[in-house]
Amino acid sequence: MTDRDLSGELLAAEQRLQHAQRAGDVDELDRLLDDRLVAIGPDGATLGKNDDLDAYRAGTSVIDELTQVSLDSLVVDTTGVTFVVCDVAGTLGGAPFRARLRYTRTWSYQKEWGWRIVAAHIVVL
Repeated sequence: MTDRDLSGELLAAEQRLQHAQRAGDVDELDRLLDDRLVAIGPDGATLGKNDDLDAYRAGTSVIDELTQVSLDSLVVDTTGVTFVVCDVAGTLGGAPFRARLRYTRTWSYQKEWGWRIVAAHIVVL
């Protein structure tokens, strides 16, 4: 697979992720998040894959609106990074929120899985 193909697939995976977040699609999120995921939330808390999926399952993490403002990416071999700014509204930890967020997501490409997120950092802008 060429670097150009990998870049296109990375951007497609980012769009699949955003759609899954909006839809609360736990199965798709499960496919896109690596089991070793380490995510740092806007409050500095460290979360893993199961923390994220459990919050969607329990309904304490609900994305009502997610509008991409900008998207940049970088691919080096089988590592990709997406730099995304989104306007997001919903419920987090049971409390309503609305914010402009910057997501920095590090993705790993494996032939059997495609792109999966291994690390993420979220900042309120």
